[in-house]
Amino acid sequence: MHRLTTLILAENVYPDLSGVGGKDTLISIVGALLTFVLVVAVLMLIVSAIVWAIASAHANPQVAARGKTGVFVALGAAALAGAGVTWMNFLLGLGDTL
Repeated sequence: MHRLTTLILAENVYPDLSGVGGKDTLISIVGALLTFVLVVAVLMLIVSAIVWAIASAHANPQVAARGKTGVFVALGAAALAGAGVTWMNFLLGLGDTL
């Protein structure tokens, strides 16, 4: 019976989110890093597409395959960077509701 009483009392315990400072700084740092990653991914997408096109035009299948791989990796990195911004905003919004 004592254990049940302890579990019922433990229900009313909530975290003190005001004790953690620097939320605005964290948002600006993560936003800047994700922006940097997105810019680099788009630049690498452009470079890889150019390499893929030139290698295909000159009948060089090995370099064309590497260019194609670079395009897909850059697309994945850009998608993950965009999803990272959305995920961070979701978690920060969720943290405010706790």
